[in-house]
Amino acid sequence: MKKYITTLLLVFLSTWLLAYGNGDSPQDSIDSFPILNYILKADRNTNPSVDHSKFDILHQTFDSAQQVTAACLSCHTERDKEIMTTSHWLWQREEKIEGKGVVPLGKRNILNNFCIGTMGSEATCTRCHIGYGWKDKYFDFNEPTNIDCLVCHDNTGSYKKGKGMAGLPDPSVDLNFVSQNVGSPTKENCGVCHFWGGGGNNVKHGELDIAMLDCSPEVDVHMTTEGEDMSCVDCHVTDKHQMSGKVYALSSENKDRATCVYCHTDKPHKDNILNDHNARVACQTCHIPVYAKANATKMIWDWSTAGRLDDHGHSMHENDADGNHNYLSIKGNFVYDDHVIPEYFWFNGIAGHQLIEDKIDTIPVQMNSLSGSYLDKGLNMKSSAPSKIWPVKVHRGKQIYDTENMTLIQPKLWAPNKGEGAYWKDFDWDKASRIGMEYVGLPYSGSYDFVETEMYWPLNHQVSPASESLQCIDCHTRPNGRLAGLTDFYLPGRDFNPFVETAGISLILASLIGVGFHMFCRMVFKGNCKISEEK
Repeated sequence: MKKYITTLLLVFLSTWLLAYGNGDSPQDSIDSFPILNYILKADRNTNPSVDHSKFDILHQTFDSAQQVTAACLSCHTERDKEIMTTSHWLWQREEKIEGKGVVPLGKRNILNNFCIGTMGSEATCTRCHIGYGWKDKYFDFNEPTNIDCLVCHDNTGSYKKGKGMAGLPDPSVDLNFVSQNVGSPTKENCGVCHFWGGGGNNVKHGELDIAMLDCSPEVDVHMTTEGEDMSCVDCHVTDKHQMSGKVYALSSENKDRATCVYCHTDKPHKDNILNDHNARVACQTCHIPVYAKANATKMIWDWSTAGRLDDHGHSMHENDADGNHNYLSIKGNFVYDDHVIPEYFWFNGIAGHQLIEDKIDTIPVQMNSLSGSYLDKGLNMKSSAPSKIWPVKVHRGKQIYDTENMTLIQPKLWAPNKGEGAYWKDFDWDKASRIGMEYVGLPYSGSYDFVETEMYWPLNHQVSPASESLQCIDCHTRPNGRLAGLTDFYLPGRDFNPFVETAGISLILASLIGVGFHMFCRMVFKGNCKISEEK
């Protein structure tokens, strides 16, 4: 056994010297990422090239937000045509889903296991829409003045949408002041919706957080104000209002993604061994070792406990020690966590989705599913890229479904007043389900219960400094390594096969014995060789 150990140590030392003979450690060999396409902050022109305060048309008295849009379009002609083809406007796009064909897919019609869905509650959900007046399914998507230019281009920080106002600005907003101070979208503009998705800061994604507006490099090396202070549109490059990058929870095809290699190339390290990992390991796997670094994120949402009221019949609101919701009468119980270690999955960029009309065939219900496996090298027709190991936030829920039709239910959740059947006002699941399913044109049997669900959110933000990225030992170890859950491939250092290990050690020993025997023969017969040469 000691001989085996000695041999293995010699082999390891030899491998180490070959790989790092220049004196670098594995971490030191990681070069700072060479940025190819990104414009450094110091070279960016952050000041608008036009002073909008000098335009007379923006000094008129605006009686409605739509009049502001009309004023914008009087100069920025044809921009409305660009915007009205985007998913930011339509809240859906045509997507091909395996086994289901091409379907319209987006916030407009997809269900999730957070607030379930927007249908029937548009007047409150569309506070995060780039439009005005979307209060129900009869909204006019072809009316240019319904576009909200200010929500993306306000540079004052004073613009906000009103609660339950179907996307219209809060009455406190000074439309003249805002319209005269517009420019390129900032991360504040993007964050007002994307940071607050799911009903609170960092709730949904787990790595999109208001803290990223002014964070340290440890939270995010790209958006930190101590570094490049990048904005969202630096990576999500936009052409004619079409923005690259799509959230996997609302898209199924592997196209129009915003990727790391756009700036960093697929060989960002000095060490070729690390670069070779890129073939089957996503950059995010090593460089996002934890998420929810500054604020906690929601990990579990149990709708089945909703509806509990206090002794006076009022809604209840309970928080944990950190101020996160433990319980809300209108939504049920929650579990939050911070500095969360991701779960890891093979993923080739293609996602499946549980549509509202789909029958439930697995429990937990997979609200979206990530395609991929170790055997998927990206050579088949289903994917244009090989499956890679990705870090993922998995949000687990328990939500309402129809026990006879075996479909998920879209209940009516919001209404301005009691008596309109909205669950958040009347706390009647049966009534909210009946109204909600009638609204979307699908049957409801009258029987409901709650079913476990899972939803997958591949991680892309809150990238850590290189010094805090995963090390070899984090994955190549046993037991309880980062990749312990991925068992469909052999991982050195983690997996053990007695036959393979014995055969490998035997081959190494045989090689060493052969080398030693050859050296012995050279030494023994060295003199004879000289005598032979003299003759």
